Amino acid sequence: MEMISVRLPTRTLAETADYFESWGCVITPAMAGEVTVRIGHSRITFVGDREFVGDHHLAFTVPTGAFDAAKHFISQRVALLRRNGIEDFECPVSWNARSVYFDGPDGQLLEFIERRDRADRIDHPFTTRDLVSVSEIGIAVPDVLETVSQLEASGLSPYGDPPTPGFAAVGDVDGLLIIVPHGRVWRPTDNRVAAQAHVDVISDAGVVWPPQSSRSATAAS
Repeated sequence: MEMISVRLPTRTLAETADYFESWGCVITPAMAGEVTVRIGHSRITFVGDREFVGDHHLAFTVPTGAFDAAKHFISQRVALLRRNGIEDFECPVSWNARSVYFDGPDGQLLEFIERRDRADRIDHPFTTRDLVSVSEIGIAVPDVLETVSQLEASGLSPYGDPPTPGFAAVGDVDGLLIIVPHGRVWRPTDNRVAAQAHVDVISDAGVVWPPQSSRSATAAS
């Protein structure tokens, strides 16, 4: 499930554009009040909106074997986030991955993740143009397990460990929707609460969020 397009709000449009431009990302003005950032195969369109509550979580896939170089790159630009002195986080065993977290604009919790089961490799010094794609997008919902059922009806599957009421990953090694309940705090922080905001996600297989059943229900109401 390679994420082709992600659309989500930001309270600080200019700051968000400047932040990703400082990485060397391609920034394209979209319609008024919007800006699009290219991350590998993915496009992220940020829409100006000062009204939503909480903080977004986005993860980006780094090429296999480039984790240390990607970590060094970002640590020269922003402070890495730690928990109990740890800054390299091993994901669940079933994911075969490791992550580093850091601050993004507008309170965003950003992550570089190396998924060892992917074949992406580079033979040159890392830059952000080597980022593969958006790997994860966090989405807060009223009921995690009900949402997972809706996504399964749309043809997506849980990934890694079985879903719980407090957390579920849905998708595959190429891209994941991270489904959490309203009020959930993003690790490794103790104060970044999952954003309650409208998000649109299109993968190489079509629209994956909002789930088809939710779109159908909205259209029928």
